[in-house]
Amino acid sequence: TLVDKRNFHLFQPLLYQVATGGLSPGDIAAPLRVSLNRFSNIKVVMDEMIDLDVEHKRVILKENQLEYDYLIIAAGAETSYFGHTKWAENAPGLKSIEDALEIRKRVLNAFEAAEMETDADKRKAWLTFVVVGGGPTGVELAGALGELAGQTMKKDFKTFDPASARIFLVEGSGRILKTFPDVLSEKAGNDLAKLCVHIKTDTIVSDVQSDSVILKKDGVESIIHSHTILWSAGVRANILGTLLQEKSGASLGAAGRVVVDQNLRIPNCDSTYVIGDLAQFTDLAVGILPGIATVAMQQGQYVGNLLLQGEGHSASSSFEFKHKGSLAVIGRNAAIAHIGKFKLSGFLAWLIWILIHVRNLIQYQSKILVMIQWALNYITKKRGARLITQLNKFTEERVDD
Repeated sequence: TLVDKRNFHLFQPLLYQVATGGLSPGDIAAPLRVSLNRFSNIKVVMDEMIDLDVEHKRVILKENQLEYDYLIIAAGAETSYFGHTKWAENAPGLKSIEDALEIRKRVLNAFEAAEMETDADKRKAWLTFVVVGGGPTGVELAGALGELAGQTMKKDFKTFDPASARIFLVEGSGRILKTFPDVLSEKAGNDLAKLCVHIKTDTIVSDVQSDSVILKKDGVESIIHSHTILWSAGVRANILGTLLQEKSGASLGAAGRVVVDQNLRIPNCDSTYVIGDLAQFTDLAVGILPGIATVAMQQGQYVGNLLLQGEGHSASSSFEFKHKGSLAVIGRNAAIAHIGKFKLSGFLAWLIWILIHVRNLIQYQSKILVMIQWALNYITKKRGARLITQLNKFTEERVDD
């Protein structure tokens, strides 16, 4: 039995493409029932887990209760503002379809507002975009914004040049993409510079307002006036981690992740497994595994096979993560790849990035649609999903006037 409060599977690595108009939500989301209907022994339940009865092996849902022999929790992670939850209103993260559509609305509305603005300073604020967090998501989002402003919207506006937009990428550490080798991080920085992205390292956020962000570097504060601030600086485990701590005695590690043993189980609770971004697993060779898609996919396959093989197998076969490499795309013909001893950049890395991401989409139809859309985007240098589907405050004021 698969329980989810949504009726679809979302391929999160391509969310930034929805946020910048490159793809539509349906291109990277697949209905769960359609994806699993060929399996006669899998039942899908659209509901939300709100409690857990470990003693009687029952999951308490909003609308139902389910008994289990084995429980696998794969609830993922959500955006973290490091204790400043009020920033979420003015700096949306990128973890869901709703987040991506909200970002798309804000970005496109900023250009529309700039078209109507006659004051130079106010227009500059509308055309200033701040991305907080220099990890893969932040880099990919900043690069896509650079392409959107410098190429896609090149002839779309009459009162200003979209290429005049300023894009800032803010990173708290000494360099962007710090999980990659230095040479690839530097290469990515050079590619971002070509897209007019300004990188600010060793810089933290002090405050976020609706029209500005306050930054601090070396103890000195500065302000950037912007109506579009996007957050990709941190994640925290799903709140189900706290529930597991209360109900099963699980220990929580960094960012609220549930500490699991070498079989991905909660210690002293053999029938409960935690996998994916919610799990904190320590690999004997590399330490705590990061919350990335390849880890989650391998853990899902491991636990599935473990249960199929029988409980007696579990004690002898520890989970072993096989690191297949890291990828990040910057823009057209520009990406970086760290695969084993190979450090690749440019067109070849970009091509590898495309092939791997298309391969990991779970529906054949999605693979075809995404490839066609990317081919059209590549040929025309346009993005076909640039729709504003909700009014924002600026638009509502204009309608009222």
